[in-house]
Amino acid sequence: MKKLNLRLVGLDGNAFVLLGNFRKKAQSSGWTDEEIEKVLTEAKSGDYSHLLNVLSSYCKNGGF
Repeated sequence: MKKLNLRLVGLDGNAFVLLGNFRKKAQSSGWTDEEIEKVLTEAKSGDYSHLLNVLSSYCKNGGF
């Protein structure tokens, strides 16, 4: 599984901000649009806690 060097901790906790930061970092790290959309679709398929869990699972050190 690919992982980003992205710190989620310290970002505005708004879901749209988190998704946007993930997208931007993934694009700058060379991820394909398909890879990015797969993660974002999964993240948006549940509640806020699910979104955090999915995004953090794709971040080195869990986004910390």
